[in-house]
Amino acid sequence: MIFAETKLRGAFILDLERREDTRGFFARAFCQNEFEAHGLKPVIVQANIAHNIAKGTVRGMHFQYPPAAETKLVRCTRGAILDFIVDLRPESETYLDHVAVELSEDNQRALYVPERFAHGYQVLCDNTDTSYQVGEFYTPSAESGLMYYDPRLKLSWPLPVAVISEKDQKFGLLADMEPQVARRMSL
Repeated sequence: MIFAETKLRGAFILDLERREDTRGFFARAFCQNEFEAHGLKPVIVQANIAHNIAKGTVRGMHFQYPPAAETKLVRCTRGAILDFIVDLRPESETYLDHVAVELSEDNQRALYVPERFAHGYQVLCDNTDTSYQVGEFYTPSAESGLMYYDPRLKLSWPLPVAVISEKDQKFGLLADMEPQVARRMSL
């Protein structure tokens, strides 16, 4: 695997290191030793799949508070998404900064999302599938999120939002939630 750290410390884009022959290719998509060598948490307790019917669908911006904060390894296995992560670590130099990465079946990239980050994406074509390997169990009592169009986050969604869940539409704005988010995300 080829690891490229983003401007957000601890968040990595992972590209496959292909071994090609007449059959096609083979590549490692996860290796505990390689994750540890890059200072990443190599724990996977859940593997999730999301199927997205319509282009323009938005999922996010999700996170879990400590002690149930999640790491995620996200990959698009069919179609394409624009994946966003936001640094919610109050002590970080990049607090509230974000990166956006296109993940697609063509580029076969993955995005490693550290603990204490918000995560979400927009689907760029119909019938898109994503897979997540998650480092913490889903914990409803620790679950939260931020409104996808929050002006403080300055996320630039490439398409009009076609579909978003009722739950995601109810997330609050950072202006109302920041003291709680900062307090609960502090180490």
